[in-house]
Amino acid sequence: MSALLEQKNARNVRIGYPGLRVTQQQAFHLEPAEALQPLQSRLLDSLVSWAELRPHQTFVAMRQQGGDWQHITYAEMLQQVRCLATGLRQLDLGPDKPLAILSGNDLHHLTLAYAAMYAGIPYCPVSPAYSLLATDYEKLAAILEQLTPGALFVTDTAPFAAAISAVAKPGTPLISVSGSVEGFPAVAFADLQQQQPDATTEAVFRATGPDTLAKILYTSGSTSQPKGVMTTNRMLCANQQMLLQTFPCFAERPPVLVDWLPWNHVFGGSHNIGIVLYNGGTLYMDEGRPTPQLFAETLRNLREISPTAYLTVPRGWEELVTALEQDADLRNTFFKRMQLFFFAAAGLSDAVRRRLDAVSLAHCGERIRMMAGLGMTETAPSCTFTTGDVDLPGYIGLPAPGCQIRLVPVGDKLEARYRGPHVTPGYWRAEQQTRAVFDEQGYFCSGDAIRFVDPERPELGLMFDGRISEDFKLSTGVFVSVGPLRTRIILAGSPVIQDVVITAPDQDEIGLLVFPRVEALRELPGAKADASLAELISSPAARTWLQDLLQEVNLEARGSSSRVAWACLLADSPSINKGEVTDKGSINQRAVLQHRAAKITALYAGEDRDRVDADPMKS
Repeated sequence: MSALLEQKNARNVRIGYPGLRVTQQQAFHLEPAEALQPLQSRLLDSLVSWAELRPHQTFVAMRQQGGDWQHITYAEMLQQVRCLATGLRQLDLGPDKPLAILSGNDLHHLTLAYAAMYAGIPYCPVSPAYSLLATDYEKLAAILEQLTPGALFVTDTAPFAAAISAVAKPGTPLISVSGSVEGFPAVAFADLQQQQPDATTEAVFRATGPDTLAKILYTSGSTSQPKGVMTTNRMLCANQQMLLQTFPCFAERPPVLVDWLPWNHVFGGSHNIGIVLYNGGTLYMDEGRPTPQLFAETLRNLREISPTAYLTVPRGWEELVTALEQDADLRNTFFKRMQLFFFAAAGLSDAVRRRLDAVSLAHCGERIRMMAGLGMTETAPSCTFTTGDVDLPGYIGLPAPGCQIRLVPVGDKLEARYRGPHVTPGYWRAEQQTRAVFDEQGYFCSGDAIRFVDPERPELGLMFDGRISEDFKLSTGVFVSVGPLRTRIILAGSPVIQDVVITAPDQDEIGLLVFPRVEALRELPGAKADASLAELISSPAARTWLQDLLQEVNLEARGSSSRVAWACLLADSPSINKGEVTDKGSINQRAVLQHRAAKITALYAGEDRDRVDADPMKS
């Protein structure tokens, strides 16, 4: 049920529209009118198929030491995967002894991960931040203890040696491209690569199927400790078929992505790379990041490669739109064959959206459709997409084909619960946690609150309404919906606000702890470019900006549940060691409130001079 998307001044792109059936008893039941088409048995069936149909087409490419692109074709990838799978079978790996991959995105990581899947061995891409940025290795230790890996992999052992020595079980085989760590038997990647595939390797692959565990993805821990989400072939194939039926354009032109998103997260590692593999496209691995230090590498890649879709987080769009406005050569390459934009992980400001529309209209005479949706690691990840004509902050669209949604009253909100072939069977070695997240009808309880755009017109779709676990009551009993308020503040404060935490349960009024972007603070009118961070935060320029922000936010306030009384700019970043921020940068509101309780108490008492009040007379 697809239609050629025709919006005013928008590029014509074929977008699926699944329709919506809604029934209500004690809860709302939502189901797309369009059924999910039959699924293939294994995700790597796509690799086998494209290696036969398009053997010489580039599947994945990455720059070598910042120089020329190294390309791997579909045929070459399949051959390498078969060789490595044969080598992995000789190690002590299996369904109960996964492969743990500690290093980040690169060609070795990808080929070894697919080799594990080919051999029926689950793999777990662990966030490199737990080894390289953390100092206590607490999260890495907890993951490895629960995972009990049969082998570890890092491309280069040197940066990871301290973490491995500190928390990994001695005697665990360590696969690497270079280097070794004392106490861990060394397995050279090159030796595995030299193995010759045999009939047994092929038989092992054919014995895998929809319910075979492909990988274990640990959640980012934005509201709790990370949990190992079991991800099957069925989940991965279902998610890609959902995407294809939502975006039939992927089949019309093989997708080309330039992507930096980390593979230890579901957005980059399942969603994006899966789009390429499932539809016979090409992935250019971007070693840039949406930061002032690394974004130049992303721009370098986008000046050379013309993607058909671009998927990134809001911060990436903020950086990119500025570059597009200033660089004609970048615009020529970037818009040459662009079909869709996509953002995830947080809200995208209306100002950035308007600038993207303006630059695309000026360059090619038409806008590019910006897509979004709602998903989670436990659903591989897609559940909804913003098909339809609604364009509002917080809009998440309609359920994708195959995704059933149950909206159940929880307090004053409706919790989204999901059922379908894309939903995890549970958490790795955590039976109690698994039982707790499925309701009596077999729906996965997401903890996300969702509401209808218009209860009288449910066909318009759904709005995100925050995380239920983050919401709280003021001392007056007034309920505070944290998610929508937090999103509104971040969008209003862009680009100065990096993140914000809403305070605080059992107080009389709402306050804000604001984590700023230092480079954006320096660009405020009247700010001194050479000032220290502490000087910037306490400067008249910053306090005036914060005062203006509070006034803007409170223009839309409707009572004490959404009126912000005061705010404070914080000089220290959220701590990954204390769990205040996840490795992908998501804030853990609960941990920030816990670890900064003394400061919050002082701010409410008016004892902290960093506080800026909504009412200037109080400052």
